[in-house]
Amino acid sequence: MTRHKRRKTKGFARCVAAVLVPAAAAFGAKGAAGVIGSLDGAEVYTTGMTEKAAADHINADAEVIKRIKLEDKMLEGADIVSEGYGYTDEDDRNRDYVRLTDPLDMRSGNAGAKPYPEAWSDGGEIIRTTYGRYSGTSFFDLDGGGQVNNRTDIPNDELYRESGYYPNFTVENTDEPLVLIYHTHTTESFEPFVRESYDPSFNYRTTDDTKNVVMVGNAIQAELEALGIGVIHAAEIHDYPSYNGSYGRSRETIMPILEKYPSIKVALDIHRDAISGDGCAYQPFVEVDGREAAQIMIISGCDDGTLGMPNYMQNFHFACTLQSKLESDHEGLTRPILFDYRHYNQDLTNGSLLIEVGSHCNTLGQVQFAGQLFGRSLGELLNSMKGR
Repeated sequence: MTRHKRRKTKGFARCVAAVLVPAAAAFGAKGAAGVIGSLDGAEVYTTGMTEKAAADHINADAEVIKRIKLEDKMLEGADIVSEGYGYTDEDDRNRDYVRLTDPLDMRSGNAGAKPYPEAWSDGGEIIRTTYGRYSGTSFFDLDGGGQVNNRTDIPNDELYRESGYYPNFTVENTDEPLVLIYHTHTTESFEPFVRESYDPSFNYRTTDDTKNVVMVGNAIQAELEALGIGVIHAAEIHDYPSYNGSYGRSRETIMPILEKYPSIKVALDIHRDAISGDGCAYQPFVEVDGREAAQIMIISGCDDGTLGMPNYMQNFHFACTLQSKLESDHEGLTRPILFDYRHYNQDLTNGSLLIEVGSHCNTLGQVQFAGQLFGRSLGELLNSMKGR
């Protein structure tokens, strides 16, 4: 598909303030090292708070991904249909956001094999912070707002030119679903509320879908549907009891959905990051409309010739358009787009992205609100693309 015309930055432009400091990966850090994957005692460590660490992320199961053949037949499986989420009062239809139940008040019908803790102990310090604009040779600004963290060999000036193109898909007025939400690391969880220290006995993973990233996906879905955007939300668990192989399992879930619903233009793998180091863990947040929201990071994968993603730049076009929309709507909501040699099943559509909503020490309320902000901006963007 040919590229669309360059985006008009007028209307998007605002001051940039987003971004990340070097992020070690996850929780339970030792010295300058941090855990990036942890489930039932299995841990993977990465280097500490350096510029390179800003690009590091949870275990990508790279060996598993490389074994996935692009010519695989579409897999058989059940559809996960959109069931909606949240509610609005009959006399309250002009609210800015869909009214959602506080995650702390939600009760799961089946919390699963790894329920959310009912009691909490104290451990290392939680540092509340707001990441601003980042400077360094790997970073560049987008005209419409936000930044890109370029961890590839592609020159920044070339990527900057590419960032000016519209997404490589069209959006039609349709009752069919336009967005697929799923979760490769479904059990990723969060802090219950704002406090000074984290719980060293909890690895921030739970099968309770009211307290993990499925809840965030529900918040995104609610705002999209409120704007008339059809959504399918796949809530299957892919990382429990085994963490390794998660990306292969999530691929098996989403391929039959994409086959059945060719109307889907955007496929979002919703995660949370994990930022820690030197015995501390970080809670990146920004205040929006008097409420706290977790900061968000978009990950757009690049192909080094071995990952089977020849059209990776098309995802990047969408990532930059979405980043600028988010920053235009809510300055400081985002950290820079991570553009790196990652697969993350982003070969399946040209609107495929991985979205990190907060970190493990963000609160349930912060990430739910961030999901709503993200869903509202994405829905407005998709509606603006109709008929283009």
